[in-house]
Amino acid sequence: MAARATLSHDDYTVGWICALPLEMAAAKLMLDAIHPSLPRPPTDQNTYILGNIGDHNIVIACLPSGAYGIVSAATVAMQLLSSFHSIRFGLMVGIGGGVPNGNADVRLGDIVVSQPTDTSGGVIQYDLGKVLSGGQFQRTGMLNRPPKVLLTALATLQAHHFTEESRILEFISEVRAKMTPRIAANFTRPIKEDLLYETDYDHGASDTCIGCDRSKLKPRRPRDHKEPVFHYGLIASASQVVKDGRRRDQLAQDLGVYCVEMEAAGLMNDFPCLVIRGICDYADSHKNKEWQGYAAMAAAAYAKELVLVVPIDQVKTTPTARDTLADHGEGF
Repeated sequence: MAARATLSHDDYTVGWICALPLEMAAAKLMLDAIHPSLPRPPTDQNTYILGNIGDHNIVIACLPSGAYGIVSAATVAMQLLSSFHSIRFGLMVGIGGGVPNGNADVRLGDIVVSQPTDTSGGVIQYDLGKVLSGGQFQRTGMLNRPPKVLLTALATLQAHHFTEESRILEFISEVRAKMTPRIAANFTRPIKEDLLYETDYDHGASDTCIGCDRSKLKPRRPRDHKEPVFHYGLIASASQVVKDGRRRDQLAQDLGVYCVEMEAAGLMNDFPCLVIRGICDYADSHKNKEWQGYAAMAAAAYAKELVLVVPIDQVKTTPTARDTLADHGEGF
């Protein structure tokens, strides 16, 4: 490990951004080794965790406590790139609200990964646009696609999962074995049922759903396993919490998204990255925090599995994020 102390800022090629301390903790647990910290310039207000996964040296940053949303994510990303000039690609990893629809049986603990379509880069900023006459809202602009090196790795990992089991549960088991029972409880899969209520059935005044009417549950086929299912598609992003089933279903109908969250739209155009979200609630009035720890850990484990299939020589030939921005006329 002594050789790790000689690493400089320019040795780090992967930027990993989290919105919550819980997500940062899960990311840290997935590192194969943690590296000594490096000095930051006065203009960089971020605090980093440095380490590696396989041959990839990784910088983990978290949004300031309580400062969520698109603008905060963009600021953290720009400061990271200002200090670590060799970053080739980024990952936005954490929790999100699930959007079950006819194309995807999204459930708590599942993973949603931003995958581009013909008309979208994988993340849609659903509050960006203009209001037309009659009150109709027209979305404008399209966020960038993830870089080719990540999309290639994504295709490779998807191919692996057709022929062999994911390593997510393996990675989770490995880190849990090193924890005390008290710490492990923060990331344990809840034993409570995964409940999805009818769209128009609102939660009552209590903190839990113990008093909610079970007759209002949406019928779903039981799963014969407890492993996360992976969903590849569109993610809706805006600086607002979605806690309403009607709004959630409207986004599903209008945009075909599988997940809603609050940061990714601030990254896609200035920080070439892929978004990985563990589903912790259904973005409705029954939203709570019980699944957050497990969902954060599952998302981090997926990110680790993805990084491990990225060839290190391919990273070296990928333009840096700073060069990519410069090509688009944006600088530091």
